[in-house]
Amino acid sequence: MTAIAVDEKRRESHGHEQIVADARAAADKEHRMTLLQGVRLYPKAIAWSILISTCIAMEGYDLCLLGNFYAFPQFNREFGHDDGKGNFQVSAPWQAGLSNGANVGEFIGLVVNGIVSERFGYKRTVLVCLAIMAGLIAIPVTAKSVEALLVYYVLAGIPWGIWQTLTISYAAEVCPVALRGYLTTYVNFCWGLGQVIGVGVIKSQLHRESVWAYKLPWALQWMWIPPLFIGICFAPESPWLLVRKGRLEEAKRNLLRLTSLNKETDFDADETVAMMVHTTQLERQATAGASYFDCFRGINLRRTEITCMIWAIQNLSGNSFTGYSTYFFQQAGIATEDAFSFTIGQYGINMIGVFGAWLLMSWGIGRRSLYLYGLCGLFTMLLVIGCLNFVPESGANAAAYATGGLMLGWATIYQLTVGTICYSLVGEIPSRRLLIKTVALGRCAYIIVNIVCSVLTPYMINPTAWDWQKLTAFFWAGICFCSIVYTYLRVPEPSGKSFAELDLLFEKGVSARKFASTKLDVYATEESERAALAVDKNTAEMIEKA
Repeated sequence: MTAIAVDEKRRESHGHEQIVADARAAADKEHRMTLLQGVRLYPKAIAWSILISTCIAMEGYDLCLLGNFYAFPQFNREFGHDDGKGNFQVSAPWQAGLSNGANVGEFIGLVVNGIVSERFGYKRTVLVCLAIMAGLIAIPVTAKSVEALLVYYVLAGIPWGIWQTLTISYAAEVCPVALRGYLTTYVNFCWGLGQVIGVGVIKSQLHRESVWAYKLPWALQWMWIPPLFIGICFAPESPWLLVRKGRLEEAKRNLLRLTSLNKETDFDADETVAMMVHTTQLERQATAGASYFDCFRGINLRRTEITCMIWAIQNLSGNSFTGYSTYFFQQAGIATEDAFSFTIGQYGINMIGVFGAWLLMSWGIGRRSLYLYGLCGLFTMLLVIGCLNFVPESGANAAAYATGGLMLGWATIYQLTVGTICYSLVGEIPSRRLLIKTVALGRCAYIIVNIVCSVLTPYMINPTAWDWQKLTAFFWAGICFCSIVYTYLRVPEPSGKSFAELDLLFEKGVSARKFASTKLDVYATEESERAALAVDKNTAEMIEKA
């Protein structure tokens, strides 16, 4: 007899009506669950999600190294060329090539992740990526040419691209509604963690004269891999992913590994698995396939569009411009070492901002509201920065300080809202069946916009190019205003909604502005009845095939 997670005797005696009843019971319990109850019931899910999300810190660490190495004479002597005046520099084309090489690798990784994670599981995919990175790190440590570095960044970009979306998908699927916003946004904290460590290591190497000034920071990446690899070997797989594969008994076992039953007596694993099965069947009825093409069909087109725009707005809100705070501090005469200290502070804001966003969410402020009002704050800050361009020459030094300070203020608002909340929204907007692929497409949109912005912004600021200087802020303020309009019209409020409720809201074409106020009973609809009947008839066959 085939064993399944939804108690077989119960299913045989009650059929599809019991499936709906179990799913409804599990959904009601999740709706009533408070944040503290969620922490008590799912402490192991929190720990496993944090562990897997920490892989992103590796990428944040590595990507902040390269741009800072261009200021290292030892690095330039090894990988640059003589400019004829006895100075060695890595040429601008090669600098762009190395950065875009990582983007190319990330593109590949994002596309690959949409296939391999669904087929082989999150856990195996992460472990393979860690093993690949362990070998790739040897390339920059031993590299003698800039071509070798290019190979490294293209190849390393593949596991980085996989981690960028896998971590969000895993966090969204292993926790209940009450914890979803917190665990998905923790990914943003990991970016800041890696960047702070990276800049701190670089600052410690400023006075080292040997080639180890740049080799040691790369070599230190090996420190991440053993603890992450060993820990993730014991991590449970996502129950949602296992349900999609029809492996219901295994889904129940992994769900129990994510919970602490002695902390919450009314938790029923069978009911929760029934809810997952019911939701998955609802999505199968709405979308026949689960390929990349299905992300652009029917109701999923709207969900894909919103996910892509949520990612893209991170850059369109002025992020590429405000990243030049160190440049404006240096204009004010601050020493390079002190400028690095300000950079560490800015990356520290990235981390602290996540906790601030958690506090705002705990007060009941919705994700849509935080994202929308955050953009309004960023728009205002950009206007003020642009106005500083009209300060007389006698106050130029003070204006440079003010600009750098305002950029740090901008970063604070950004991390409290748009920068952090993005990770929660992109983990909630897509359907479960297309989650991995939709998030991957959204991150691809982010990379495309980031490339365009990173090319345009230096031209805007550079005195030898367009020389807009602080007037650049007006340009990004205009783009930010367009982002505000889009967010108001198109981005819905997913807070407090189960995945099944979100599916039905999208299927019925509910306006983004009415998501929060629209009340519906997912388990009393015709779609629910058909889904339960389909589960009742097809689950056994699905399990046999799995």
